[in-house]
Amino acid sequence: MKAKDLKIPYSFAERRPLLLDRVFFVPAFYQMYQEYTFPSFQEIFNNLNPVNIEYCAGNGDWILENAAQNRDQNWIAVEMRFDRVQKIWSKMKNQNLSNLLIVCGEAYTLTRHYLEEGQIEAVFINFPDPWPKKRHEKHRLIKPLFLDELNRILKPGKAITFVTDDAAYLEETLATFCEHPNFAPLFAKPYYKTDLANYGTSWFEELWREKGKQIHYTQFACHNVLSS
Repeated sequence: MKAKDLKIPYSFAERRPLLLDRVFFVPAFYQMYQEYTFPSFQEIFNNLNPVNIEYCAGNGDWILENAAQNRDQNWIAVEMRFDRVQKIWSKMKNQNLSNLLIVCGEAYTLTRHYLEEGQIEAVFINFPDPWPKKRHEKHRLIKPLFLDELNRILKPGKAITFVTDDAAYLEETLATFCEHPNFAPLFAKPYYKTDLANYGTSWFEELWREKGKQIHYTQFACHNVLSS
C-alpha cells in the first residue's frame, strides 16, 4: 500500500464522522458529532486487550513501533494532518498491524465525543505543536478542559506521558498538570527527565536531537476515582 492510496472519503459538503478501513475520520467544522455512534473497542479490534492512545502521532514512527512490538495491546494514533495520516495508514497496512486504529481529527473533539469513561490504559503525547506566539495560545493542546477529558477516559492510576523539545511549553504543561486536582507527577521535582529508557523514538525526536535540542519527558498519573 502507498500513502496516496488513502483518500478523504467525502467532500467538504458531505463531511461527517466515518470509520473506514481502520481510519476514523473526525472532520473539522462539523458540529453534529452526537449523530454518529462510535463502535466499541471490542468491535474495532476484535479483542478486549488494553487500549493505548498517542496524540500528535506525526508520521507514526513511535506508535507503529510500539504496535508492532506489543501486539497484545491495542493502539490509537491521533493526527490532524491528512498527509501524515496517509503515511501511518500505509505503514500500518504494509506491516499488517491489526491492533492499530488511526484517527484523522482533532484531539479534544475525539476525546470529548467518542471516548468513554475509563477506557484507556495509557496516554502518550509526543511533541505537540507548542504554538509559541501569544496570539496562537488558544491552539495549544494542553489545557484544563483537555485534562478533564483525559482524566475521564483514563483508568484510575494510569499515566499520561508528555514529550517535548520546547522548554517554555514544558513549563506551561507542568504548571497545568500540577494545578489540576486529579493528576499527580510521577517524577520528583522538577517533574521531568531528559531521558526515558526504552521509550522509543520518532521522526520529530531525531530531528530535534540533530538540531541539538534537549528532549524532556514528564509523566502524570490519574489518581482519582472515575467521575460520575
